[in-house]
Amino acid sequence: MTAPALRISGITKRFGSLVANDAISLELGQGEVVALLGENGAGKTTLMNILFGHYVADEGTVEVFGEALPPGDPRAALAAGIGMVHQHFTLADNMSVLENIVLGTQSPWSLRLDRAQARSRIRELSRDFGLAVDPERQVAALSVGERQRVEILKALYRDARILILDEPTAVLTPGETDALFATLKMLVAKGLSIIFISHKLHEVMAVSDRVLVLRAGRIAGERTTRDTTRQELAALMVGEEVQAPAVAPVSRGRALLTLDNVSTSPLGGGSRLDGVSLALHEGVITGLAGVSGNGQAALAALLAGTAVPADGVMTINGEAVSGWSPRAALAKGVARIPEDRHAVGTIADMSVTENVISERYRSERFSSRGLVDWKAARGFAETLIRDYDVKCPSPDTRIRLLSGGNIQKLILGRALDPEPKIILANQPTRGLDVGAVAYVHGRLLEARARGAAILLISEDLDEIMALSDEVRVMFRGRISAPSQRGERSISELGELMAGHGVEAAPHAA
Repeated sequence: MTAPALRISGITKRFGSLVANDAISLELGQGEVVALLGENGAGKTTLMNILFGHYVADEGTVEVFGEALPPGDPRAALAAGIGMVHQHFTLADNMSVLENIVLGTQSPWSLRLDRAQARSRIRELSRDFGLAVDPERQVAALSVGERQRVEILKALYRDARILILDEPTAVLTPGETDALFATLKMLVAKGLSIIFISHKLHEVMAVSDRVLVLRAGRIAGERTTRDTTRQELAALMVGEEVQAPAVAPVSRGRALLTLDNVSTSPLGGGSRLDGVSLALHEGVITGLAGVSGNGQAALAALLAGTAVPADGVMTINGEAVSGWSPRAALAKGVARIPEDRHAVGTIADMSVTENVISERYRSERFSSRGLVDWKAARGFAETLIRDYDVKCPSPDTRIRLLSGGNIQKLILGRALDPEPKIILANQPTRGLDVGAVAYVHGRLLEARARGAAILLISEDLDEIMALSDEVRVMFRGRISAPSQRGERSISELGELMAGHGVEAAPHAA
């Protein structure tokens, strides 16, 4: 019999008293796609880090095509034919496609790169696997979908025979997602084996042959894809049936925040607003779709107070804002759920208590005579841990020790207490499992029912379609006219995300 492409046997990994992986075994056949599912903190990342040699397992073995893989040796993993495409691309913008692909493949003592040979091989791989990209183009000029092709080509250039894809569609348009799935079929047809890590159950059902579900570091179940359902997989992930929160009709109230032909100066990465008009109304979730890098970051920065209008007028409660800053935004009742919970939302080495009061530690609630009232602060942290079902040993725990889903719940609680009138929810469920997604959605809908005006910025069109009362699309700093719930299909939104038909709205409405 042919040896499987990958065999993981009895892998156990402990971090102190925490058992991250508990006797996990799996096989990946040649030319097979296995989806890896699990809640945040279920052990998926730890298992992949062991596979790549970043961690050494306490127990168990890894075999690649019948050969034992030395533990703790990333070079051995690469040499064995294991490649990984990360959710956040690892490309140098100031280098060409060719230079990014060959980087690290030559000996440091090599004095000269044979560009002609490298170019020929890249073009051959591009043709064979449907990954069209010009080797001489600068990476900075590529679309998100093209950058992902470069990442896959990097792995194929290194003769990868096992490809691990970590949330591969997180930043893609529907059209780019379809193109990726077509590429995966070609890869599998040519004998590659794929581990597909995703929280999007419909994608798992579409591309995988088998599904392995992890929960609390253990295997909760294994299913043949054709013999299971999304509902069954969701229940295996969280241990019970997951119900999406119902979206009840609400009345549209007055506009709490408006932008009238607002432009901003470019942010560090070049993102800016170009004549954007928008109104956020009481009891309305305004969904903003778009491929990353088209101005969403600039709009989020404007609402959060870290950017100011260069042109146009921004009003809150009918009054034009001046002296705009993060402190002013908080004072005006703008709550934020930031895009990056690690880099922007929290400070890793501070405690849970310190993080949950970080935006309001000078308020009367948490300070007395210029000093932090740590009793009140700790009480607030304990309340959030209880009310938001945060898996956390104590309020004194360093927040970096929590899973992404639990950090997101704390950020959500910090933002929603006290009850704000305007909420910026920027990628609020990115990277969260199905149970955590349902929880976050439920809390946002509760705020909507209380009359909050919510701007939901998301690259997940399913999320946009499920929650939004009205939908807009951003493209190159401009914003589309609004469409009401159910008015446009996902494919129509995908066309707008690709720039077909997006113009600046003439005025806030």
